[in-house]
Order: sequence, then C-alpha cells, then structure tokens
Amino acid sequence: MTDAQSFYGRWARVYDWIANAPGVTAWRDRTAEALALAPGDTVVEMGCGTGANVPALRERVGKSGRIVGIDVTREMLDRAGERRRRTGEGVHYVQADASRPPVRAADAVLATFVAGIFEDPAAAVDAWCDCVAPGGRVALLNFQRSPSALAAPLNLAFEGFVRLSAPGTRLSARSHASAFERRVRAARERLTARTVDRRYETLTGGYLGLLSGTVP
Repeated sequence: MTDAQSFYGRWARVYDWIANAPGVTAWRDRTAEALALAPGDTVVEMGCGTGANVPALRERVGKSGRIVGIDVTREMLDRAGERRRRTGEGVHYVQADASRPPVRAADAVLATFVAGIFEDPAAAVDAWCDCVAPGGRVALLNFQRSPSALAAPLNLAFEGFVRLSAPGTRLSARSHASAFERRVRAARERLTARTVDRRYETLTGGYLGLLSGTVP
C-alpha cells in the first residue's frame, strides 16, 4: 500500500490528465448508468483517484445526493479538490484503504480500474457489497486484453501498461497482464456470487469490461 501511495502520489497530475483524455467520458457515463442511481442517492467510489467520475455521478444523484470518494493517496484527493466540477456540496473525499472502506448503507458502490491492484480482490468486493444497502448496485469497470485477433499489438501494450500501473503488487507470473486479469476475474466472480440482476458488457473493442449487480 505504501508503494502504491508513493507511485500515485508522484504521478497524480499525469494520472488526472489521462483520466480526462478524449473518449474516456463515454466510459464513465456508461458505468454511472449501470448503477441505476436516482436523485438523492448516496454513491461511494472506491479508489476514486482524482475524482474524474464525480461529474457523471453528480448528474445522476442531483444536488440532494451525496458522493463519497475513497482513496489511499492524499495527492490524488488534493488534485480532486482542485477541480471545481469535482467538488461542492454533497461531495466528500476520504483518505482510507478502499479494501476496508469506513462506510455503510450506501445506495451504490463504484470501482473503476482498481480491482486488479488488491492482493485479495475477492475480499475487497465482499467489503464493497457489505457497504451497500439491500437493493443497491455495485459496478466494476476494468481494463483487459481483447480477444480479437487484430488486437495482438495492443495486447502487448497492455502488458506494459499493467507493469507501470500496478506498483508494489505481487504479480509474480511471467506475464503481469495474466496475473492482473486473474485478480480482476476473482473480483468479478465474487461480485457474481454476491449479487443478482447482473449485467456484463464490453467497451472499446473489448478492452474494457463492465460488470454490475444488485445486492439482494
């Protein structure tokens, strides 16, 4: 966890730029839609980074709703606080370990691009489901390699991306991408076991997988 804090602390501004690159907004909107939010809801984002998802969430919970962003890296949260569209009444940022979130009875939980960095992703998903009141939804958005035969060059790039973006994690396999995907798969399997009314879809040519479900 210390390694991750150090890495993301150094690269918070670059991460923020990438998180708002052209085309990314559509992913965030689709993920927010998967939560089936309503005005007045409370939604918690695990590993919120610089708060790039806040505008999409705010649009759906309205002024009466509440958004709680949890991240272990202070520099990320400071960067979120500098962005006007990611702050305001009803938006709260908490420095904490997203695998042990200090929240209860939320209407929804969102985790984008974080499930693969935890040593025990299934336990993290259990904690997230425990945070949600019955009838609330949990959504996981993650990068993955595409099964398309035309995607081989980009799949090689994905390997490099994982090596750079998973600091301090014990990805002991020869392929970091394979180890990363095993963690993502473990998170998805646990969410599948814990929820009903599940939906899965791929985005961006199969390079993104979005799984969501309702906590019974």
